[in-house]
Amino acid sequence: MSTVALQTFREHNPHHTLGLHNQTIRLWRPEATTVHLEVHGQIVEARQVEPGLFEYVPSQQTSKHDYRIYHNNGLLAHDPYSFLPVVGSMDCYFFNVGCHYELYKVLGAHVRIVDNIPGVHFAVWAPNAQQVSLVGDFNQWDGRTLPMRSMGSSGIWELFVPGLMAGTKYKFELWTKSGERKIKSDPFAFSAEIRPKEASVVETTDFTWTDAEWMSRRKTQTVDRPVNIYEMHLGSWKQFGGEFPNAREIAQPLASYCKDMGFTHVELLPVLEHPLDESWGYQVTGFFGLSSRFGTPSDFQAFVDHLHSQNIGVLLDWVPGHFPKDDFSLNRFDGTALYEHDDPRKGLHPHWQTAIFNYGRKEVSNFLLASALFWLEVMHIDGLRVDAVASMLYLDYGRKAGEWIPNADGSHYNVEAIEFLKHLNSIVHQKFPGVLMIAEESTSYTGVSHPVEAGGLGFDLKWNMGWMNDTLKYFSKDPFYRKHHQNDLTFSLLYVFSERFVSVLSHDEVVHMKGSLLSKMPGPDWQKFANLRLLYSYMMTHPGKKLLFMGGEMGQWTEWDCKGQLDWALLQFPLHAGMQRMVRELNHFYLERRALWRYDFDWQGYEGIDFSDAEKSVITYLRKSESEFLAVVHNFTPEYRENYFVRLGNVRAVKEVFNTDDVSYGGSGKRNENVSFTHDGFSVHLAPLATMIFEVHFA
Repeated sequence: MSTVALQTFREHNPHHTLGLHNQTIRLWRPEATTVHLEVHGQIVEARQVEPGLFEYVPSQQTSKHDYRIYHNNGLLAHDPYSFLPVVGSMDCYFFNVGCHYELYKVLGAHVRIVDNIPGVHFAVWAPNAQQVSLVGDFNQWDGRTLPMRSMGSSGIWELFVPGLMAGTKYKFELWTKSGERKIKSDPFAFSAEIRPKEASVVETTDFTWTDAEWMSRRKTQTVDRPVNIYEMHLGSWKQFGGEFPNAREIAQPLASYCKDMGFTHVELLPVLEHPLDESWGYQVTGFFGLSSRFGTPSDFQAFVDHLHSQNIGVLLDWVPGHFPKDDFSLNRFDGTALYEHDDPRKGLHPHWQTAIFNYGRKEVSNFLLASALFWLEVMHIDGLRVDAVASMLYLDYGRKAGEWIPNADGSHYNVEAIEFLKHLNSIVHQKFPGVLMIAEESTSYTGVSHPVEAGGLGFDLKWNMGWMNDTLKYFSKDPFYRKHHQNDLTFSLLYVFSERFVSVLSHDEVVHMKGSLLSKMPGPDWQKFANLRLLYSYMMTHPGKKLLFMGGEMGQWTEWDCKGQLDWALLQFPLHAGMQRMVRELNHFYLERRALWRYDFDWQGYEGIDFSDAEKSVITYLRKSESEFLAVVHNFTPEYRENYFVRLGNVRAVKEVFNTDDVSYGGSGKRNENVSFTHDGFSVHLAPLATMIFEVHFA
């Protein structure tokens, strides 16, 4: 019997040699001179038959249940090499064709009972490796002792190790065709050591959920509902005594805050495992694992469960566009460009110097599909905001001529990525009706939020980056000059119903020396705060769903710092407290008024009244539902104007129902207690830098 393959790290089927064969037990222990094991309850010594290979022949009939072996750390457990494969042929087939939607139940590390013996099953995809071994704290990280079994052309390697349990630290040792040794973390791990350590950790995802009512109700939800998202970074919202908050401990205060403030969802910047804090989670190394910064998978499940109990949905930023090139992770995983393209013109992101997924490889697209489905199925996430979709759609994204490879017809669309996104949205909506799939996409690509069957990508919503850029550009202008830039406000109406949009004031606008939203506003302090109240109310009354990044609701002066926490102390000052109060009351006003959300995506819900008064920088329009009409008047100057006439025919009654200039918000108190009207319209007093909303009844 030859052990050359074991000695030279080229063994594809160690079970053929090791384990129990014809009543002979064989063990592989390189460099050992004596080896003991337990057979039928007795400690016995095996005989060395070759360097590193030991045998023991029991004196009575023996099965795998009758003997145990010692691991390097002294663990006495049943023999890993006496078990048949756990990974089935159909698992391999569906994975290789790209549609194993529960792949996270097969690959990775799973606590299992096999043949009535408890342990952990490990499986990893490394089709080009010469040998894969399991290393961990159970074998002193010695890759010689636990080689894994290849499942043939599927590229999967697997091993069941009895006696191991949750909390075990492990990695995979891979030997490449060129003879290079690589130590890799598990791409499917549910947990990992906290950075800078890199080992994967065996964890279970069993959890007793109490959100059945929420999950049942979610199935029937459509996008014709109020969606008001509080975007946040879990690590810097509020500090709880440690470097990072545990997901379980932040759940109660966050849910209470969002419920009080009138937000329908939280959207978390990525909480998937990542090595660099400053990436905010956007350079992911663990697509199935909660970052250990925030606890265990069960801690996060408890977080989601509690927010659901308070009727708060949980959205997650998810990053299938690229991954970092850290050597312990996905990059050149088995010595080849496995998850990424080999050619840097397709496989290297020019902006971030990260690797780009090879969406045309079925197993890679399956990996990403399974990641998305894992968070929806196992973690009960209510939707995914897919990051950097624009970078996925175009082969020449961020590249100059000669730096990219066009399609055969010369076009620049990444056809493989487009098909992946269509597949993603199709299977998500099939399996999880009611969840929200949201695209962060900044180009004019047609049909991002159109159904797949109509030729679209199939997202439910798309971030309205154009609206955000134009609006912030307008608001940064001194009010004296705004009359020359009114087109910045109205331009979005040319395309606002071409997609199903989310109006966003996100984290991207308050980082990298851009300053906070408040600091972008011109004028003295009272004008800055009035402008910010005006900005928020303009977003809330504009067509589309809503998103605001944390801290904006209280008017932070400084831009977001991922290492700190929000400046909660500002709430002791009246202008900041007033800002928060205005956002709270505006949010609840939005939730209560169907006209502001019932028809967000077509002209049934929106009607212009007058966009022509650029000289006074005033615009007016109607938001509408079946039975409710709200006239919105924005005054974008600090001038107080009395008896401004809003021309609107057939008016029977008018009542002001919201005004951002209210004294309790920090405004000057220029309210419209009694509104005079005629058959042709109504007259209002325009509060300075304010939004006034009027309930209108028609004859």
